[in-house]
Amino acid sequence: MAHREAVAAGIVLHLRERGYAADEAAARALWHELEERHYHAYLAGELSFEGQRRARAAEFALAHGDPLDDESAGAWFATYFERYRESWALHDDAMPAFEEIERTLPGVRFGIITNGEPDFQRAKLVRLGLEVGHPGRIEHLVASGAEGVTKPDRRIFEVALERFAEDGAVSGAAFIGDRLRTDAIGAAEAGLIGVWLNRSGERPGEPEATDAAAAGVLEIRTLAELAPLLADRLRVE
Repeated sequence: MAHREAVAAGIVLHLRERGYAADEAAARALWHELEERHYHAYLAGELSFEGQRRARAAEFALAHGDPLDDESAGAWFATYFERYRESWALHDDAMPAFEEIERTLPGVRFGIITNGEPDFQRAKLVRLGLEVGHPGRIEHLVASGAEGVTKPDRRIFEVALERFAEDGAVSGAAFIGDRLRTDAIGAAEAGLIGVWLNRSGERPGEPEATDAAAAGVLEIRTLAELAPLLADRLRVE
């Protein structure tokens, strides 16, 4: 899903609804920074999932002269979230990538590993046309909210492999994500092929760059690169 684009569109819509006098580019940058900081606090166990949402809302609103108590921050985020949902869409290269991987790797199976609550993530997939289970394209959804462990902890990747193994032998596995540490390094350190979808071409700092190299993380700029990248690594003759 084009998450960052949906976040940017959603916060601008909410900004306008709240009547905040602000530069929209600066507001988008602030919201992105708050998402990264508070989301990682959630991953570290410092905040609950709802707590990191309310913390983001309160800090953003305060920066625009709108102090919120905890309950109001929850309501603020809920309204923002509706604007975010309205902006959900797949990247243009997502469905073609699914189709090319299926053509290149007959018998391939797809799953989702996500840091979030399972019901919400399942609803998101339905909205995007990627339903879980037969006859959907996604076989398994592994969500941190149900498993009690978050990416990049290797255990959540191991849970996913176990789920797939229950349905048939797993000869190889790859995980693709746009967060270097959380997705690609975490997967690679758990024994999967870790692929970093780096659409913006950003250069990672340390220790991420060293850790990614040590783990053998692969990097792509678009999903169009994915099928040929995985073909030689996952094809079973």
